[in-house]
Amino acid sequence: MGNSREVVVTGGGTGIGYAVAAAFAEAGERVTITGRREQVLTEAATLLGARPVVFDAADPAAVEAALSELPDRVDVLVNNAGGNTDFLDGDEEGLAGFAAAFERNLRSNVVSAALVTHALRERLAENARIVTIGSIAARTGAGSYGAAKAAVEAWNISVAQEFGPRGITANVVAPGLIGETEFFHGKLSDRRRERLIANTMTKRPGTPEDVTAVVTFLASPAAGHVTGQVVHVNGGAHLGK
Repeated sequence: MGNSREVVVTGGGTGIGYAVAAAFAEAGERVTITGRREQVLTEAATLLGARPVVFDAADPAAVEAALSELPDRVDVLVNNAGGNTDFLDGDEEGLAGFAAAFERNLRSNVVSAALVTHALRERLAENARIVTIGSIAARTGAGSYGAAKAAVEAWNISVAQEFGPRGITANVVAPGLIGETEFFHGKLSDRRRERLIANTMTKRPGTPEDVTAVVTFLASPAAGHVTGQVVHVNGGAHLGK
């Protein structure tokens, strides 16, 4: 690729984020990956040949502090940071506990994407690409996580409207069950896994590379007239309409 682009992938240390960052790095782009876990991020960056910038994408002060380390110009922003925080925390008692758990998923999945995009808005190049990782859960339900990913889809429409006049596109890629990631943190039973696979038309779990292929297309010059969309990558488990 003659002119390599500046690519920022949040949550780029593992799973889908790592696979996406690897695809851009292999294509000769200059890649910056972000995440909260310094050791994981540094090791991933070394393997990828990427720059690591450690911060919590859902923390405004942390994002602000990290801006000096992020590229001055951003051609591709992939908002991948997030995940179902209910898998990380035990059940909390009472309404206050319920509210805290609900808000954690909103912060991790919606606020993080909105915050990083807003922070980089003036650095986005003309014809830049914004791709945010959603989830099938936005359509099929999953408590506060599903609610958060549904909010991501609504927020993305506003982003597409705001940046469209600059030739900047904004799309959501919504995966279904993806193997080879930390998403379920060991809490996916064999029975549920079998049920999720049975729900697909392809009769297999997705791979990070399945998601990456769609992300890299949406980030390409060829996708300049695709914006405000949700692209489902789930083997037909949910039919996007």
